[in-house]
Amino acid sequence: MSRDPDGTRPVTVLQYHRYACAEWPSLTAVLQDFVGQLDRSVHVSRCAVASAGYVLGDAIVNDNLPWPVSIRDIRDSLGIEQLAVVNDFEAVAYATQFLSQADTTAVIDTDALPAEGPVLVMGPGTGLGSAVLLPGKPHATVLATEAGQIALAPGNEREIEILRYLARDRAYVSFEHALSGPGLLNLYRALCALRGQAPVLTLPSQVTQSALERSDDAAVEALDVFCGLLGSFVGDLCLLYGARGGVFLAGGILPQIRDVLLASSFRQRFFNKGVMRAFLQQVPVRLMEHGQHGVIGAAGLYLDGRT
Repeated sequence: MSRDPDGTRPVTVLQYHRYACAEWPSLTAVLQDFVGQLDRSVHVSRCAVASAGYVLGDAIVNDNLPWPVSIRDIRDSLGIEQLAVVNDFEAVAYATQFLSQADTTAVIDTDALPAEGPVLVMGPGTGLGSAVLLPGKPHATVLATEAGQIALAPGNEREIEILRYLARDRAYVSFEHALSGPGLLNLYRALCALRGQAPVLTLPSQVTQSALERSDDAAVEALDVFCGLLGSFVGDLCLLYGARGGVFLAGGILPQIRDVLLASSFRQRFFNKGVMRAFLQQVPVRLMEHGQHGVIGAAGLYLDGRT
């Protein structure tokens, strides 16, 4: 990467590769492959990594990664002098400062002028990530959160039944247990049980595909419940953080189900907050592709000395 001279972004992406974690034995191996494809004259001495989870000692703690991550192993294996690790949604939140309208899709539009205030960034993928961008000078501040671990709050009788089912084999049910790839599969299995039928789908991607094709009624209902719960949760987080600056929905799942999301009960559930409806009607909600924004955000935070 290099610094962007026109100031519209903190950096310019010079080289970008997409990797599927499940296809690699470690994060070290991924980074070794990436560095190995660079020009031989390039020596990497500093590295910023955006990863789901949080740093505890030498490790990145996250139950959703397919392998443990040792910061020391990465540094030693690649000969890196400085290695900074930031939460992936913290990085994406930082990068939202540099988004244009063309980079996003409107989920909820508002006629109000853009407001100065906290910006919420959240989305389901392997887990349920969330962060808040706090505008400020000379640099914005990003608040990394574990909002996905908030207790699941059902909004209707069907969701109460689902919560009761999910609570059968766990002492605590979080929103991540429903709003994530594994969570979508949890919803599907719960609904199969409530319908008195055996589940036939075994992967989150199969549930998504079957719902989009409308070939499995339980999958269709699971995706519908997923979108409704998401709208309710996003509305709650907006109130919690006073997100006058708007909401960006990210993560690996939502771009795949964009049309379903736009036609779902997301909007109704987002606004269904009693006397706070008027506040939420001033908050725009937009869908973004994760893509390179996590990379840009991680590099920007590092260059600003925030990691």
